Amino acid sequence: MEEFLQGLGMVAFTLLVLTGLVVGALAGALTGRSKLLYALIGAVAAIATPFLLAALGITVLAAGGVLLVLVVGAVGAAVVVAIVRAVSRRV
Repeated sequence: MEEFLQGLGMVAFTLLVLTGLVVGALAGALTGRSKLLYALIGAVAAIATPFLLAALGITVLAAGGVLLVLVVGAVGAAVVVAIVRAVSRRV
């Protein structure tokens, strides 16, 4: 896990946060719900998804580069935002 974090770097980490914020804000705008809340949920999910996959032993992310990490983060953020939306109708 430490090797993955070192390989990821601060630039990729910042890009993951921005990707999650954009995905969450778009989801909030499309559903007419709280854009800020969805943006925060998306940012946390985008950061957590590559780390979760690395902890599960999926190491192809390190070889795929920053673009693959960003795609995985965006997909993870979209999935988590959709799950939150489905579970909680009030948000």
